[in-house]
Amino acid sequence: MTSLEQLLQSPTGEYCCRSDLDLYDSSNCDRLATQAAAGRHLKLLCDRPINNAVEVRLCEDGYMAWLPVDKLTEIEPAKTVYVAIARSRSYIESRLPEIIAFAKAAMEVPNYYLWGGTLAPNYDCSGLMQAAFAASGIWLPRDSYQQEAFTKRIALEELLAGDLIFFGIQKVDHVALYLGDGYYIHSSGKEMGRNGIALDRLSGEGDEVSRSYSQKLWGFGRVVSSYQP
Repeated sequence: MTSLEQLLQSPTGEYCCRSDLDLYDSSNCDRLATQAAAGRHLKLLCDRPINNAVEVRLCEDGYMAWLPVDKLTEIEPAKTVYVAIARSRSYIESRLPEIIAFAKAAMEVPNYYLWGGTLAPNYDCSGLMQAAFAASGIWLPRDSYQQEAFTKRIALEELLAGDLIFFGIQKVDHVALYLGDGYYIHSSGKEMGRNGIALDRLSGEGDEVSRSYSQKLWGFGRVVSSYQP
């Protein structure tokens, strides 16, 4: 039997990542979509490869992407199915200091902006947010616009450390974590950012990067639960 045929015998219908994996946005596998850390669960969405890749859905956030066939050896049948754990707002509040600490520690390690990055040391904006919360047992959706839709909308006057800040023009395309005292932390790109994780001011009076993001300010969101796909 081929590796794919063997994998399809999973009694639970789910698979567990044996190592960190890169996943792609098409069967061509030429553009990173997201990454899956060792231990994450996924489902196969097709029973045969397309262009030497298999479409999968990550169980924790429902995200769909493509896994190269040559990486099938890095997943194995899951012994149990993934069960999302509900988290209350009070639980999330108790974890905000360590969530902020995660993001700050990630900034201290040499890094660069990586589209699709959710694993250290290189993240994209929403990947950093997802990783910071997931490290404390709280799941967010994968992309920034999904995170904006998932969080509770709040006003600027309600903004607290640990809330999310969203940016965009016609659609949310960037997210940051508010630290308090007018500062936020985020992973920003080369063209309009710092090519990695850094602090910026929530003000139109900061430097060029801070000002450019202030012009794209979309709104603010509070994480009040853990994502359950």
